[in-house]
Amino acid sequence: MSLEQQEIRENQLYKFLLITGIILVAFNLRPAITSVGPLMSTIRDDLGLSNWSVGLLTSLPLIVFAIMSPISAKLGNRYSNEVVMLFGLIFIIVGIATRSASTIILLFAGTLLIGVGIAVCNVLLPGVIKDKFPLKVGLMTSVYSTSMGVLAAAASGISFPLASNYNLGWQLALLIWAIPAFLAMIVWLFVTKNKQGKSTETQFLTETNTNLWRSPLAWQIAFYMGFQSFQFYVVVTWLPEILHSTGMTMETAGWMLSFTQFIGIPASFIVPVLAGKFASQRILVVIMGAFSVLGYSGLLLGTNYVTMLISIIFIGIALSGTFSLALTFLGLRAKTAKQSSALSGMAQAFGYILAAVGPIFIGYLFDLTKAWTTPIVTLIITSILVIVVGLGAGRNKYV
Repeated sequence: MSLEQQEIRENQLYKFLLITGIILVAFNLRPAITSVGPLMSTIRDDLGLSNWSVGLLTSLPLIVFAIMSPISAKLGNRYSNEVVMLFGLIFIIVGIATRSASTIILLFAGTLLIGVGIAVCNVLLPGVIKDKFPLKVGLMTSVYSTSMGVLAAAASGISFPLASNYNLGWQLALLIWAIPAFLAMIVWLFVTKNKQGKSTETQFLTETNTNLWRSPLAWQIAFYMGFQSFQFYVVVTWLPEILHSTGMTMETAGWMLSFTQFIGIPASFIVPVLAGKFASQRILVVIMGAFSVLGYSGLLLGTNYVTMLISIIFIGIALSGTFSLALTFLGLRAKTAKQSSALSGMAQAFGYILAAVGPIFIGYLFDLTKAWTTPIVTLIITSILVIVVGLGAGRNKYV
C-alpha cells in the first residue's frame, strides 16, 4: 500500500469515527434530563419534595448550562474541542451514577455534574461541525439534532415502565442512561487520539474579533435559544403532569411525552437542511412558531383525547424544528469555527438562564393557582416571543 493510499484510508477512518462520535455525543445531550420528567411524581413522593423543588432536577442543569457555556468555549479554544468534550462525557457518566443514589444531596449533586458535562458538549459540538464540515453545516446539524431527538424521546417513553413495570425503581431507571454516555466516551477517546489538525473539508476564513455581547444579532439568537429552551424543558418536566390532570395514567402520559419528541424527529432533520439552502430563515421561524401557538392553545382548550393528540403533534414538530433551527443559527450566523463556538457559548449562556427559569416558574404557577391554565397561557406567550426574536435571528447576516 502506498503512502498516499494509507493516508486516504486513515482520513476515511477518522471521518467515520468523527461522524460516529458526533452522533453518540448527541445521544447524550438530553436523555439524562428527559428521563426525569415521567418520574417526577415518583421522585417527589419518595424523597418528600415539593413541586417547585423537584422542578430543580430539570432547572439545575440549565443553570449550569448558563454558567458553563462561555467557559466551555474558552476551554475548547485552549485545549481543543475534542479533548474538552471527552471530559464532558466523563462528567455526564459520573453525574448519572451519583444522581441515582437515594439521597437528596447526591440527587442534586449528580444533577449538577450532569449539567456541567452536557453544557460542555452542547457548546462545543456546533464548533466541531463548523470546523470539520464547514460546507455541510445544515446537513451535519440535521444529523446530530435528529440523533439527539431519538434518544431523548426514547428516554421519556421507557423511563417510567423501567421504574414500575420492571421494578427497577427510579434510581436504576435513571442510571441506565450512563450506558450511551460510556459508549460515546469510548469512541471519542479514539477521535481525540487520532485528532487531525485540519478540517475534513478545507475552508480558510479570516478570524474576526467581534464582540458578540454587543451584537444585536447575537442577542436575538440568544433570546431565540432561550425562549425555545424554556418551552422544551417545561414540556419535558410538566407535560406528563398536565396530561395526567386530564385523566391519563402516568404511564400513558410518559409515552405521550415520548411521542411528542418522536413526532418532531423529521422536523429535526428537515429544518436545518432547508435552513442551509435559504439565505433567510424567517419563513421557517414563522411556520414553527405557528405550530407552537396552535399546539399549546389546543392543550388549553382541548377536552378530549383527539384534540390533545393533535395538540401534542403540533407541539412536537414545533419543539424539534425550533431547536434544530436555533442550532443551525450558531453555524450559519458565524464566519469561522471559533466564532461559532463563541456564539454558541454566548447564546447558550444567556439562553439557558431563561430556560432554567421555566420548570421552576411553571411549577410555582401551578402551586399558586392549583390549575394548569396559567402555565399553558405562559407557554403561548413565549411562543409568540420566539417568533418575534426569530425574525431577527433569521436574517441573512453574520454576527
